[in-house]
Amino acid sequence: MRAVVIYGKEDFRYEEVAGPKPGEEQVAVKVGRCGICAADPKIFHGTAYFSQVAYDHAPIVAGHEFIGEVVELGKGAGEKYHLKVGDKAIAEQIVPCWECYYCRQGIYNMCDVHKVFGISGPDGGWAELMKYPKGSIIWKVPKELPDEVAIAIEPLACAIHGVERGNIKLGDAVVITGTGAIGLFMLQVALLKHPRLIVVSDPDEHRLKIAKKLGSEVVINPQKEDIVEKVKDLTEGLGCDVVLEASGHPKAVEQAIDMLRRRGRLMEFGVFAEKSCIDFSIISDVKELEIVGGHLGAYTYPLAIKYLAEGLVKTDQIITHNFPLKDWKKAIETSEKRLENAIKVTMTPYPSP
Repeated sequence: MRAVVIYGKEDFRYEEVAGPKPGEEQVAVKVGRCGICAADPKIFHGTAYFSQVAYDHAPIVAGHEFIGEVVELGKGAGEKYHLKVGDKAIAEQIVPCWECYYCRQGIYNMCDVHKVFGISGPDGGWAELMKYPKGSIIWKVPKELPDEVAIAIEPLACAIHGVERGNIKLGDAVVITGTGAIGLFMLQVALLKHPRLIVVSDPDEHRLKIAKKLGSEVVINPQKEDIVEKVKDLTEGLGCDVVLEASGHPKAVEQAIDMLRRRGRLMEFGVFAEKSCIDFSIISDVKELEIVGGHLGAYTYPLAIKYLAEGLVKTDQIITHNFPLKDWKKAIETSEKRLENAIKVTMTPYPSP
């Protein structure tokens, strides 16, 4: 089969590799779509902490966003996952060890071993075929959910986890910084919490228009307006209750700390290419803030599948581009540089060239 394989920094190769053969409790799938996460260009350029992790596991097939059709089931896999050949199925992006402290506590997204598809563990989904290993968390996906929508399950699951970590209450004023796929999915999920005010911030005017269409009451371009003052004006000088940070930009973190009310909460989900520095005196002595992180999508895949299947979350304005897998480099560039107003870029492995 053909796949995009990571060998090192700026060394990804589209090449022929051996196809998967599922063993006990393993599932082989034909990949219908695979997606490009904000982390993927950073892995390619070596600008994120986990880039070296991927290089240390090289050669490894890239990609942790995928959706597939079952083509072969290893012994016991059909019974365990209630699957048969021809079913549509997705595996969560991490394959937990189920033995470490965190896995035993049920916090499997914090697994010590931390085998993430296409980065630190099994081969990923930028391939014609892939294998869900034993220990994977696998979910059956409705066949009627097309691949161009089902590919959103992984980022939506992450967004749901982030919103849940943000602990939004009825009547809260919420600010979302960053309008990539995660931020725009967070917007739609946060609206289901019925906040009294929701504000979306991003320097990209096109994305702000989409945020407005998806339900944001207020949108702010921080390059044109003082976002901290604007949020305070909207909240009678108090500041917002929750910030969901999905941009991965250090300046957005600083602004979040300033725009939060006392005892407000920052939920950080962004993937950073550089370190961020903030004044911890504001966090402690001035505001007594809560800061929580968000990582992966623990326990949220079933909700993501449900929301997409029922149309509660829309993807048509978020999934903007699709390329043949052989054009992976163009796909990464389109995603990274936001060419042609790109938001979520996906790839289709078949048909082969």
